[in-house]
Amino acid sequence: MSETVEWSEPEAAAPAVSAAVTPADAADAARLVAFGLQPKLQPARDQEYAELLRRYREDPPFARLADAVAAGLGLVVLEVSPRAGMAVTAAEDSVFAVRMGDYARRTAADSGDRFLHGLAHLAVAAMAFPRPEDLADDGYIGRVTVNGVDAFVRQACRRLEERADEQGMNTDPATDAPGLEAAWRIWVRRSATGATKDARRLAGSTTGIVGKAAAFLTDSGFLQRTGDDSGGTYRTTARYQLQVRDMAGSAAMAELLELGVVPVTDGTATLMPAEDTEDLELVADAGLPFHS
Repeated sequence: MSETVEWSEPEAAAPAVSAAVTPADAADAARLVAFGLQPKLQPARDQEYAELLRRYREDPPFARLADAVAAGLGLVVLEVSPRAGMAVTAAEDSVFAVRMGDYARRTAADSGDRFLHGLAHLAVAAMAFPRPEDLADDGYIGRVTVNGVDAFVRQACRRLEERADEQGMNTDPATDAPGLEAAWRIWVRRSATGATKDARRLAGSTTGIVGKAAAFLTDSGFLQRTGDDSGGTYRTTARYQLQVRDMAGSAAMAELLELGVVPVTDGTATLMPAEDTEDLELVADAGLPFHS
């Protein structure tokens, strides 16, 4: 009589144990974040950077480690891709944050210039990406000029002045008034170019302030200078598009766009002409920007 052999269900395989994070992994993650803090560095031109980006996309544990390193430094990861690299922005409490007050004080003693520098940055962003679909389209490239941005702000100031007149509020605004209502009055009182013996534009003029904003954005990898016409011509980068997406919900940005100074028609953008331009101080030969 043969013995009956009882078969039992095979034991379930033990779950795989994730490999422990090694010091080399942490070093690679930190290295990737360090690449991200070099905004002008292009992944296509650096083999190590490109390899770390590939690892980030294909290795979820490594991606989480890199995100944790960035978070520990007070950085927010906006995107990790071949086109933008590791695009990061500094949180408000980050050691890498650039505050507008510090930025303005680098070249200006007048505290009122803080408003002008902030408005210049808002205007560059609004002119570069006037429509929501421009921000959503990864292939979209905005183009701006220094003189064009200054002309845009002066046109916006005209609209704000008209709105204030209609509402019977054409006086200095209260301290709790919207930021643009306070800033535009300072802008229109400032010379567009100023004057020096060698014909250079003054740093404190409005085109000087826009030029500083454009230079800062270029040094930060957000714009690329393409020429010297119209006070300087620039094109946007993928990193700048991501930054503007991050700030697009700000009240001041929305207020600028709602003024209707940038019309949207067939995908191009330019300044709307004023109804009466005789007393409008537009910049001569502004070379207003168009968008591709």
